[in-house]
Amino acid sequence: MHRLSVAATVFFLSVTGCAAREITSDERLDRETGNLAVKDTPKAGELEKLSCENTSEELAKARNVNRPETDRLMDYITLYGSLRKRTQTFEEAMSRNPDLQYREGADKIVGAKEVCIQQTADVRVEFETYMRELVDVPTVQEIKGGNTVTIARLDFNTLRQAIETLAPDDKDNLLNRVANAEKKVSTSTAPAAAEETGGTSSGGRRRGGK
Repeated sequence: MHRLSVAATVFFLSVTGCAAREITSDERLDRETGNLAVKDTPKAGELEKLSCENTSEELAKARNVNRPETDRLMDYITLYGSLRKRTQTFEEAMSRNPDLQYREGADKIVGAKEVCIQQTADVRVEFETYMRELVDVPTVQEIKGGNTVTIARLDFNTLRQAIETLAPDDKDNLLNRVANAEKKVSTSTAPAAAEETGGTSSGGRRRGGK
């Protein structure tokens, strides 16, 4: 009886120990990836409807130099993100289901995938070139109340979003440059703001009288 009791205790501890063990992050990832491969892989018919050729209107808006630069940069962010997502959809679907490349009509899918890859790469080059131009010259000079002040060329948060979206190798350096530019703007506009509200060292009078 004593031996049976000990054996039962060992078995119970062994079972509860297994039940209490948490699955590792790798095991959880493998499980989720396996489920995605079964349930979420786009079918051939869905991939045939996916295209990256219809981007001319979005590109034209992003390239329009007469529009505000914050809006232009936001258009690049949106377009690049959309193209990248479509490209990833093609790549993941074909990786999970290689037969998609060999079925009847596969040439259309493979061709559409190649167009997406090329479009994504082309837009990235254009987008990154514009982003770096804005980081190089993020501010402009403006006359306020007879004083020259430094103002932001565009919304700095949008510029940060663009850098994060592109994630270049020098991302941290670019973000630091934006932060430094923001500090210069704050320092430059503070005296002008004080003057407009009457907080000047010459008795608090506003200039202009209007």
